[in-house]
Amino acid sequence: MIGGAASACATTLRAAGRPPARKVPLVLGHRGASALRPEHTLGAYAKAIADGADFIEPDLVSTKDGVLIARHENNIAETTDVESRSEFAARRTRKTIDGQQVDGWFTEDFTLAEIKTLRARERLRGMRPASQSFDGQFQIVTLEEIVDFTAAEAAARGRTIGLIPEFKHSTYFAGIGLPLEPRLLQMLGQSLYLRRAPLILQSFEVGNLKALRPRIAGFGNIQQMQLIDAPDASPFDLVHAGTPRTYGTMLTPQGLAEIATYADWLAPATRAYIPLDGQGRLGRSTGLAAAARKAGLLVGTWTFRPENHFLAADFRNGDGDEARNPAGSIAEIRRYLAEGLDGFFTDDPALGREALNGIS
Repeated sequence: MIGGAASACATTLRAAGRPPARKVPLVLGHRGASALRPEHTLGAYAKAIADGADFIEPDLVSTKDGVLIARHENNIAETTDVESRSEFAARRTRKTIDGQQVDGWFTEDFTLAEIKTLRARERLRGMRPASQSFDGQFQIVTLEEIVDFTAAEAAARGRTIGLIPEFKHSTYFAGIGLPLEPRLLQMLGQSLYLRRAPLILQSFEVGNLKALRPRIAGFGNIQQMQLIDAPDASPFDLVHAGTPRTYGTMLTPQGLAEIATYADWLAPATRAYIPLDGQGRLGRSTGLAAAARKAGLLVGTWTFRPENHFLAADFRNGDGDEARNPAGSIAEIRRYLAEGLDGFFTDDPALGREALNGIS
């Protein structure tokens, strides 16, 4: 099954923006296997690959010296031990990131050498004790290290493993002289694996994906994914440029047609496809998946998580809000698969793979 999914993965990328025939959807390891290991560590990526993820996701931010590293935010207060490190106490500060005031420690204030002295820890403390038990065991890794690790895993396992990096706070980093996208493009010229393996570039912003489109045109292995946030929110690059447009308007037929000119995938949150009703149960389909496919887009979504807290009421059990509920997560994924997903992010790729059993 896993080998077949890898083959379908390569076929999907060759389809270059055209919805493929019915196939096994891609399992996208969200920050690795982040339900089981601290996110964005080699431990999380190794577990995701072992559990059958077709792609692993490094979220990209920059260090002070311009190195791309994997963190979900440039604020590393919650996901590293920086708060306990007295030598960095004076670097705690408050910044405006994408229009929001944020307090903490920020990657752009640390050199790579300093970042490498920190250790990763679980973000959802208390909810994920298995993952939290690995606190302090893993360092923060660079994109280059992740690519080399993925190439080694692919060679050892004899199957394709894709990468789906997300540019985080792209406008912010460009504004402080540390643009993310040129550094990834530079790596394309240096890494044979990046030029051959399936690669999907994703962003909540719009301008960076539009600018990248002609730059990646010669690479047959690369696609782009437009991430979609809450309907009343707006991509920050458009806000910064003074031309705000909500994500909701991007999901109209006209908006979807525009997205299809520079991206291959649409990826809103799960509830954009099937929202919750007043009792917290899954309601009726919005028809968005069919509309996206009609516009020529592949259909993705984020993020399936295996704890009761994140599940629709239909699928929760009686073990408590923070309890892990694998059966409920699998059932919820299968409900969304019926919408015709081409791929989905999950914090637990093993459960995602189980949900696909019987699909060929």
